[in-house]
Amino acid sequence: MDEREYQQVRERLNQYPCVFEKAILTNRCACEKCQRLNIAERELATCTSSTAQQRCIELLEQLSQNARFALKLPNLTGTLPHGKMMKVQCGGLLGLHTLLFSESNTTQPAVGNIDALITQALETYGDLKKLPYQEVVKFISHYQVRKSTINYQ
Repeated sequence: MDEREYQQVRERLNQYPCVFEKAILTNRCACEKCQRLNIAERELATCTSSTAQQRCIELLEQLSQNARFALKLPNLTGTLPHGKMMKVQCGGLLGLHTLLFSESNTTQPAVGNIDALITQALETYGDLKKLPYQEVVKFISHYQVRKSTINYQ
């Protein structure tokens, strides 16, 4: 399957692309609204709810905007590079999880349900714009993207 065919099939099958696909496909996060699909030899994540997808889009935009300084990107234009997007997605979700559930086991290496996390954030703060992003950004800036273990000798 060539790239053009792949993109056409992907668009047809993935009507609501998962906003946190990178975090989910690395198994750092999961979501009850996520469904994994395989096309050819590639894996992708799709959302089963347009409402949940819209909430995730809003959260990711807020995380990205608030992390600009930490990412050394004063102007956010276009798509973030992979490593920086991983920091925003994984670090942001892990930071939000830690802030909301600080009394529980914060050494948990993954977020078990992104949709439930956003629901809890909305119940706690009332609006995604009111989250304590200054605290969440600390997790984004400290998040370490796994280094490649491939040895090219």
